[in-house]
Amino acid sequence: MINRIGFIVAGLLVALMVAFSMMFVVDQRQVGVVYALGEIKEVITEPGLKFKLPPPLQNVVFLDKRIQTLDSPDTRPIFTAEKKSLLIDWMVKWRITDPRQFIRNNGADLRNLETRLAPVVQAAFNEEVTRRNVSSVLATDRERVMAGVQARLADEAKAFGIEIIDVRVKRVDFVADITESVYRRMESERKRVANELRSTGSAEAEKIRADADRQREVILAEAYRDAQKIKGEGDAKASSLYADAFGRDPQFAQFYRSLEAYRASFRNKSDVIVVDPQSEFFKAMRGAPAGR
Repeated sequence: MINRIGFIVAGLLVALMVAFSMMFVVDQRQVGVVYALGEIKEVITEPGLKFKLPPPLQNVVFLDKRIQTLDSPDTRPIFTAEKKSLLIDWMVKWRITDPRQFIRNNGADLRNLETRLAPVVQAAFNEEVTRRNVSSVLATDRERVMAGVQARLADEAKAFGIEIIDVRVKRVDFVADITESVYRRMESERKRVANELRSTGSAEAEKIRADADRQREVILAEAYRDAQKIKGEGDAKASSLYADAFGRDPQFAQFYRSLEAYRASFRNKSDVIVVDPQSEFFKAMRGAPAGR
């Protein structure tokens, strides 16, 4: 009796295991592919609970049907039309559209597809870039390059069972030796511009200084002219006053001139003059009227 119950329980467990192995759930983000002895029997795109034969009669694998991103695995130099090397980092957006074709060519591992697709994308970039010069790749034709690569990949993508959604260029740069040359050229150009600005500034400074010197000379000349004019007017007025005063009293005028002569002769204490004290020169000092 106990053995019979054990067999029943074991049979139920086996039946449950077989039943569970026949059920699988397809996520809304996935595609289920049912195999039968290595042959694809069914592709399930609708999400939910599904059924199949138990292994090894049938097996199921799942593929991600969301948009995937492939980045350039390595950066290789690409020659432009003018034989200059560029380093281009790119990115490709893709998704599975034909699961059967995808599995036939790549298996169920997405990494197999990326390994095979990367050289194809690189070759497409080579074909597009070699037709253009550096300036067009960097600026004017960048969108055309990406569109051209996407168009070239369209047919290749069908063979892989995928669809190319978008192609983007993330970075374009020169190789190391060209980059150094570009930097040196940029440095030379900046130095040339700086020297031109310095020369222009020096010329402007000289012009300003020359104008300032000219204005200073004009101002000094005008000031000297005005001073001489004022001085002349003062001297004329003083001479008029002297003439008027001396005309009224000639003896005072003679006495004043004698004092002026003494002042001019004895400016310093150390001045010495040798002359006869009885000469006409000292009459004013002796109290005698000059000229008598």
